[in-house]
Order: sequence, then C-alpha cells, then structure tokens
Amino acid sequence: MRKEFPALGEHYFEKTLACGLPVRVIAKPGFARSYAFLAVNFGSIDTRFTAGGVRHTLPDGVAHYLEHKMFDLPDGSAMDEFARWGGSNNAFTNYTMTAYYVECTEHFSENLRVLLRMVTTPYFTPESVEKERGIIAQEIRMYEDSADSAVFENLFRTMYRAHPARVPIAGTVESIGDITDATLSDAYGAFYHPANMMLCVMGDLEPEEVFRETEAAVPDPGPYAAPARDYGPPEPMTGHEARVEARMEVSMPTFVLGFKCQPDGIRQEALGDLAAEMLVGESSALYRRLYEQNKIDSDFSAGLERMKGMSLFEASGDSECPDEVADEIVREAERLCREGLDRTQFDRLKKSALGRRTRELDSFESTCYHMCASYFDGAEYFDYPAIYESLTVEDAEQFLRENVLEKRAAISVILPRQA
Repeated sequence: MRKEFPALGEHYFEKTLACGLPVRVIAKPGFARSYAFLAVNFGSIDTRFTAGGVRHTLPDGVAHYLEHKMFDLPDGSAMDEFARWGGSNNAFTNYTMTAYYVECTEHFSENLRVLLRMVTTPYFTPESVEKERGIIAQEIRMYEDSADSAVFENLFRTMYRAHPARVPIAGTVESIGDITDATLSDAYGAFYHPANMMLCVMGDLEPEEVFRETEAAVPDPGPYAAPARDYGPPEPMTGHEARVEARMEVSMPTFVLGFKCQPDGIRQEALGDLAAEMLVGESSALYRRLYEQNKIDSDFSAGLERMKGMSLFEASGDSECPDEVADEIVREAERLCREGLDRTQFDRLKKSALGRRTRELDSFESTCYHMCASYFDGAEYFDYPAIYESLTVEDAEQFLRENVLEKRAAISVILPRQA
C-alpha cells in the first residue's frame, strides 16, 4: 500500500507480512546508497513483564547483551557475511529499542538477507555467552569512566525511584554476571517476534521486490501475544533526590539539570523542545546572558527526553557554576510564565524546528530510526508537520508553568578530581 504525505511531498510503501513483520520502503530514485534498518521493540527498560500469565524479571543489561550475541550464526559470524557483500553494518541498544542496520552501494538483496537471517536466527551457546561477558564488562567500565555517560546516568538514578531508566543501558558488571544462554533465549522468545519488529528500507529500490525478498527470508513463528511490560508504579513528580555529584577526570564541571514531567505522547516531545528553545535556546535572552557571563559554553543544550513511563525536561553543558545556572533557569521560567512568551518568536522558532526536522529526511539513518520509534509509539512519523502546526504559544507557557519548577528539579554534577 502506498501512503502519501502531501505536506512533506513524501510517500512510502507499506506491507505487513504474513509473519507479522511490518515493512516500509521509502523509495529514493537516483540514490547510489541503500539502507535497511530492522528495529525490535525491546530496550534496556524492558526487564519486567508478564507473558502467558507468568511474571518475568530479566537481569539488567540483557537487551544490550542480546544485541551483541545476535551476530553469531550457527555457521559463523554475520559480520563476515556482511563483509563478503560489501555491507557496512552495525547495531545499537537504547532504553526502548534494539536496532540492526546495514548500508551498501551494491548487493543490497544479499545484505538484506544477511540482516534478516541474523535477527531471526537465535544461536546462543554457554561458551559464546561466557566469552562475551568479559567484552561487555569492559564496555561497561568504559562508560563508567565517561563523564558524558555518568552525568546522565546519575541524574536518572537520582530522579527516579522505581523506573528502570535508573539502570544504565548496558547494565552493571554485577548484573550481566547473571545472564546465561537460557536468559537470552527467554528474552528472544518474549520480544524478537516479527510482529514486535519493524523493517524500514530506503534507497533506489523496488518496493514489491523488497517485500518478496523479506517474506522469503523471515520465518513465520506463529501468532504473537505481546508481553505486558511493567515500568514500576507511577512516579511522584518530585525527584528522588535533589542533587548528586561525583568526581572524575574532567577539566571543568559538567552537569545535567532535569525536571520531571508527566509522561505523554509524541506531541509532548515537540512541545518540550520548543519550550526549551523559548526558555534557554541560543536566541533566548537567558542563553545570551549566561553565555556572556561565561556561565555556559557553546555546547550547552536543552530539550525533552521521553520514553515509556517517564518524561524529562533537561538542560546540560559544562559550567563552573552549575547550581547558579539551574537557579537562573527556574527564575527565567517563572518570569516568562508571568509576563507571557513572545508570540512572534514562538512562531519563528516553530517554523525553524519544522525546517530542521524536514531537512533530516535526507538522512537515511535518522528517518528510519524515527519511523520505527514512532511506529512503536503508536504514531506516524511523517505526521510531524501537523503536530508542529497544532502547537501554540499558550501550550508552551503551560508546559513551562507546569514542569520547570524547583520542586520537580534535580541536578547531576561531575566535578574535577581534587588535586
């Protein structure tokens, strides 16, 4: 089926295969490069769920561990197969998704078949799982030594009492010690069903041919009963703790300031980002003042982070006085809500944000990721022009009034090690 989006001048072809896998093909005539992105609706926060009336709790880090092991095949390594056909491939796990992708300039059919076979062929042995443990433990320690990772992970652990975002995506060295080949098989069986995935393809390709090749490559495992996921009880809107700090090898302090928000749909993401632009974006009075006073640098940014069961308005950067910056952000939000946002500035920023999002359509990686993430969210990614059109300056004022409050705030700071 062809779906048209006149506001963007875009379209894609869509088909749900007999096995349950939804496939979308965004045809790009004349492009030399082709790209296939296979996403699984399973991320690091999906550790507690009920399936078949049985409650399950997976070790922290199992989604990331599983991503590593999916490259093993009974007859070798998928990496070798991609190299054979000239495919550049990779994978990632985030809080809500695991994704595998490949791009190439030729042999697309062969690379697509390798990708599909890899993700639909679970192959875990005790020996290979044990061998991977040391590799992943090393990766975890690398993240623990990264201030950029630690400052955000510390904030999540500080703000949330029960939500699994409190735990790093890769888990901990201790938690991955409980992962076995049986654990991976259980996680695979619960979440790696074609009906819980999405394939998005872009390039100079014939949609019907992509559908046929995918249908032939993906086995039908039968009906799928989606697990009921559990992200813990509803979080209070106050933070678990107001402040956390650590000392690491950094030249100057780095920080993340977060404000808890009530979780909402995809529209909240666009609204939160626009409210951030109005409050402390590069064209705002507050940004200019903080920058001129050397309280922030050009790497400072703000926006909304959202996932299942949680939503967080955050501002981050390097600063010698992070607590002062936090105080100024709260005071500026109060002033803007009291005096009202500038309607002309809001309309200009909304138009600019829409333009940036539209320019991102030239990125195969970004488009396929957002297409799959929106689908798992129950939304249509290409409907974003209508979402932006619906946003009003009153919406942004209400967002700031309800969310950018001291009682909802927490700050995570990484300080330089003391001499």
